[in-house]
Amino acid sequence: MPIDALLVDDDARLPEMLKTFLEPQGVALTLAPGGAEALVQLERQAFDVVILDVMMPGMDGLETLRRLRAKSNVPVIMLTARGDEADRIVGLELGADDYLPKPFSSRELLARIRALVRRAGPSPAEKLEYREIRLMADTREVWKAGEPVALTALEFDLLAALMRRRGRVVPREALLRLAGRADTTVNERAVDVHVAHLRQKLDDDPPRLIKTVRGVGYVFAAES
Repeated sequence: MPIDALLVDDDARLPEMLKTFLEPQGVALTLAPGGAEALVQLERQAFDVVILDVMMPGMDGLETLRRLRAKSNVPVIMLTARGDEADRIVGLELGADDYLPKPFSSRELLARIRALVRRAGPSPAEKLEYREIRLMADTREVWKAGEPVALTALEFDLLAALMRRRGRVVPREALLRLAGRADTTVNERAVDVHVAHLRQKLDDDPPRLIKTVRGVGYVFAAES
Protein backbone atom coordinates (compact mmCIF):
# COMPACT_ATOMS: atom_id res chain seq x y z
CA MET A 1 0.00 0.00 0.00
CA PRO A 2 1.33 3.50 -0.78
CA ILE A 3 2.74 5.59 2.05
CA ASP A 4 1.94 9.27 2.63
CA ALA A 5 4.89 11.05 4.26
CA LEU A 6 5.17 14.65 5.46
CA LEU A 7 8.68 16.12 5.29
CA VAL A 8 9.21 19.08 7.62
CA ASP A 9 12.48 20.78 6.67
CA ASP A 10 13.49 24.29 5.63
CA ASP A 11 16.19 23.00 3.25
CA ALA A 12 14.69 23.59 -0.20
CA ARG A 13 17.11 21.15 -1.86
CA LEU A 14 16.19 18.12 0.23
CA PRO A 15 12.57 17.53 -0.94
CA GLU A 16 13.40 17.24 -4.63
CA MET A 17 16.25 14.86 -3.93
CA LEU A 18 14.08 12.67 -1.71
CA LYS A 19 11.07 12.77 -4.07
CA THR A 20 13.21 11.45 -6.91
CA PHE A 21 14.13 8.42 -4.84
CA LEU A 22 11.09 7.84 -2.63
CA GLU A 23 8.13 8.32 -4.97
CA PRO A 24 9.05 5.43 -7.33
CA GLN A 25 9.26 3.33 -4.14
CA GLY A 26 5.64 4.11 -3.24
CA VAL A 27 6.21 6.99 -0.81
CA ALA A 28 4.25 10.15 -1.68
CA LEU A 29 6.10 13.10 -0.16
CA THR A 30 4.47 16.35 0.95
CA LEU A 31 6.66 19.27 2.04
CA ALA A 32 6.15 21.65 4.95
CA PRO A 33 9.00 24.21 5.15
CA GLY A 34 8.47 24.85 8.87
CA GLY A 35 6.78 23.67 12.03
CA ALA A 36 3.75 25.94 11.81
CA GLU A 37 3.08 24.83 8.23
CA ALA A 38 3.45 21.18 9.28
CA LEU A 39 0.81 21.50 11.98
CA VAL A 40 -1.60 23.01 9.46
CA GLN A 41 -0.93 20.16 7.01
CA LEU A 42 -1.55 17.61 9.74
CA GLU A 43 -4.92 19.19 10.50
CA ARG A 44 -5.90 18.89 6.83
CA GLN A 45 -4.67 15.39 6.07
CA ALA A 46 -3.74 12.12 7.73
CA PHE A 47 -0.15 11.05 7.05
CA ASP A 48 1.44 7.66 7.60
CA VAL A 49 4.74 9.11 8.83
CA VAL A 50 6.31 12.50 9.57
CA ILE A 51 9.99 13.22 8.84
CA LEU A 52 10.88 16.13 11.09
CA ASP A 53 14.09 18.18 11.09
CA VAL A 54 15.20 19.49 14.49
CA MET A 55 17.03 22.62 13.35
CA MET A 56 14.54 25.02 11.75
CA PRO A 57 14.00 28.77 12.10
CA GLY A 58 10.93 29.90 14.03
CA MET A 59 9.28 26.85 15.53
CA ASP A 60 11.99 24.19 15.73
CA GLY A 61 11.47 20.46 15.38
CA LEU A 62 11.27 19.75 19.10
CA GLU A 63 8.53 22.31 19.69
CA THR A 64 6.72 21.06 16.57
CA LEU A 65 6.91 17.51 17.95
CA ARG A 66 5.61 18.65 21.34
CA ARG A 67 2.54 20.25 19.74
CA LEU A 68 2.04 17.37 17.30
CA ARG A 69 2.04 14.79 20.08
CA ALA A 70 -0.72 16.67 21.88
CA LYS A 71 -3.03 15.72 18.99
CA SER A 72 -1.59 12.79 17.05
CA ASN A 73 0.23 9.47 17.39
CA VAL A 74 1.53 9.49 13.80
CA PRO A 75 5.01 7.88 13.58
CA VAL A 76 7.79 10.52 13.60
CA ILE A 77 11.38 10.25 12.38
CA MET A 78 13.58 13.07 13.68
CA LEU A 79 16.43 14.40 11.53
CA THR A 80 19.29 15.55 13.75
CA ALA A 81 22.83 16.84 13.33
CA ARG A 82 25.31 14.00 13.52
CA GLY A 83 26.56 13.53 17.06
CA ASP A 84 23.92 15.80 18.62
CA GLU A 85 22.94 13.37 21.37
CA ALA A 86 20.96 15.93 23.39
CA ASP A 87 18.47 16.55 20.56
CA ARG A 88 18.01 12.81 20.04
CA ILE A 89 17.32 12.19 23.73
CA VAL A 90 14.88 15.09 24.03
CA GLY A 91 13.15 14.06 20.80
CA LEU A 92 12.67 10.48 21.98
CA GLU A 93 11.38 11.71 25.34
CA LEU A 94 8.87 13.95 23.55
CA GLY A 95 7.56 11.00 21.55
CA ALA A 96 9.72 10.61 18.44
CA ASP A 97 9.73 7.01 17.19
CA ASP A 98 13.11 7.07 15.47
CA TYR A 99 15.92 9.43 14.55
CA LEU A 100 18.33 9.74 11.65
CA PRO A 101 21.49 11.86 11.77
CA LYS A 102 22.33 14.14 8.84
CA PRO A 103 23.73 13.51 6.32
CA PHE A 104 21.82 10.29 5.66
CA SER A 105 21.25 7.96 2.74
CA SER A 106 17.88 7.86 0.98
CA ARG A 107 17.91 4.07 1.22
CA GLU A 108 18.24 4.14 4.99
CA LEU A 109 15.43 6.69 5.28
CA LEU A 110 13.19 4.48 3.11
CA ALA A 111 13.96 1.44 5.27
CA ARG A 112 13.13 3.35 8.45
CA ILE A 113 9.89 4.72 6.95
CA ARG A 114 8.76 1.25 5.95
CA ALA A 115 9.67 -0.22 9.32
CA LEU A 116 7.71 2.43 11.23
CA VAL A 117 4.65 2.20 8.98
CA ARG A 118 4.74 -1.58 9.19
CA ARG A 119 4.72 -1.45 12.99
CA ALA A 120 2.05 1.25 13.15
CA GLY A 121 -0.43 -0.34 10.75
CA PRO A 122 -2.52 0.35 8.81
CA SER A 123 -5.25 -1.61 10.51
CA PRO A 124 -6.34 -4.67 8.51
CA ALA A 125 -9.87 -3.32 8.97
CA GLU A 126 -9.14 0.02 7.33
CA LYS A 127 -12.37 1.90 6.66
CA LEU A 128 -12.65 4.95 4.40
CA GLU A 129 -15.79 7.06 4.53
CA TYR A 130 -17.02 10.22 2.88
CA ARG A 131 -20.66 11.26 3.12
CA GLU A 132 -22.69 8.33 1.75
CA ILE A 133 -19.64 6.40 0.45
CA ARG A 134 -18.10 3.72 2.67
CA LEU A 135 -15.14 1.52 1.68
CA MET A 136 -13.84 -1.44 3.69
CA ALA A 137 -10.29 -2.38 2.72
CA ASP A 138 -10.17 -5.81 4.36
CA THR A 139 -13.34 -7.15 2.72
CA ARG A 140 -12.93 -5.02 -0.44
CA GLU A 141 -16.54 -3.85 -0.23
CA VAL A 142 -18.04 -0.47 -1.11
CA TRP A 143 -21.43 0.90 -0.14
CA LYS A 144 -23.28 4.02 -1.21
CA ALA A 145 -26.12 5.18 1.05
CA GLY A 146 -26.19 1.72 2.62
CA GLU A 147 -26.42 -0.13 -0.71
CA PRO A 148 -23.55 -2.32 -1.96
CA VAL A 149 -21.72 -1.17 -5.10
CA ALA A 150 -20.25 -3.90 -7.33
CA LEU A 151 -16.77 -2.80 -8.47
CA THR A 152 -14.07 -4.59 -10.40
CA ALA A 153 -10.78 -5.16 -8.57
CA LEU A 154 -9.13 -2.28 -10.44
CA GLU A 155 -12.05 0.09 -9.85
CA PHE A 156 -11.89 -0.70 -6.13
CA ASP A 157 -8.13 -0.02 -6.01
CA LEU A 158 -8.52 3.28 -7.89
CA LEU A 159 -11.30 4.43 -5.57
CA ALA A 160 -9.30 3.48 -2.46
CA ALA A 161 -6.25 5.38 -3.76
CA LEU A 162 -8.35 8.50 -4.40
CA MET A 163 -10.20 8.32 -1.09
CA ARG A 164 -6.95 7.97 0.86
CA ARG A 165 -5.88 11.28 -0.68
CA ARG A 166 -9.21 13.06 -0.32
CA GLY A 167 -9.02 16.65 -1.51
CA ARG A 168 -5.61 16.17 -3.17
CA VAL A 169 -5.07 16.01 -6.92
CA VAL A 170 -3.67 12.64 -8.01
CA PRO A 171 -1.93 12.75 -11.42
CA ARG A 172 -2.85 10.00 -13.87
CA GLU A 173 0.72 8.74 -14.01
CA ALA A 174 0.73 8.34 -10.21
CA LEU A 175 -2.75 6.87 -9.74
CA LEU A 176 -1.91 3.34 -10.88
CA ARG A 177 1.18 3.27 -8.68
CA LEU A 178 -0.76 4.55 -5.67
CA ALA A 179 -3.44 1.94 -6.35
CA GLY A 180 -0.76 -0.76 -6.25
CA ARG A 181 -1.19 -1.45 -9.97
CA ALA A 182 2.05 -0.05 -11.40
CA ASP A 183 3.04 -3.49 -12.67
CA THR A 184 -0.09 -3.97 -14.83
CA THR A 185 -0.51 -3.32 -18.53
CA VAL A 186 -3.16 -0.66 -17.90
CA ASN A 187 -2.02 2.67 -19.35
CA GLU A 188 -2.89 6.21 -18.30
CA ARG A 189 -5.60 6.65 -20.93
CA ALA A 190 -7.25 3.42 -19.86
CA VAL A 191 -7.43 4.90 -16.35
CA ASP A 192 -9.87 7.49 -17.74
CA VAL A 193 -12.16 4.68 -18.89
CA HIS A 194 -12.04 2.91 -15.54
CA VAL A 195 -12.72 6.15 -13.66
CA ALA A 196 -15.69 6.79 -15.97
CA HIS A 197 -17.07 3.34 -15.08
CA LEU A 198 -16.46 4.06 -11.42
CA ARG A 199 -18.43 7.31 -11.69
CA GLN A 200 -21.33 5.47 -13.34
CA LYS A 201 -21.45 2.87 -10.57
CA LEU A 202 -21.31 5.56 -7.88
CA ASP A 203 -24.03 7.52 -9.70
CA ASP A 204 -21.57 10.40 -9.84
CA ASP A 205 -23.15 12.45 -12.66
CA PRO A 206 -22.45 15.33 -12.86
CA PRO A 207 -19.11 14.58 -11.16
CA ARG A 208 -19.09 15.78 -7.58
CA LEU A 209 -17.17 12.98 -5.89
CA ILE A 210 -14.43 12.32 -8.44
CA LYS A 211 -13.54 15.45 -10.36
CA THR A 212 -11.22 15.74 -13.33
CA VAL A 213 -8.37 18.23 -13.17
CA ARG A 214 -7.81 18.87 -16.86
CA GLY A 215 -4.39 17.85 -18.07
CA VAL A 216 -3.38 16.50 -14.66
CA GLY A 217 -5.55 13.80 -13.12
CA TYR A 218 -8.32 13.37 -10.57
CA VAL A 219 -9.35 14.54 -7.12
CA PHE A 220 -11.82 12.93 -4.72
CA ALA A 221 -14.12 15.25 -2.77
CA ALA A 222 -12.44 18.46 -3.92
CA GLU A 223 -15.07 20.60 -2.18
CA SER A 224 -13.75 19.47 1.22
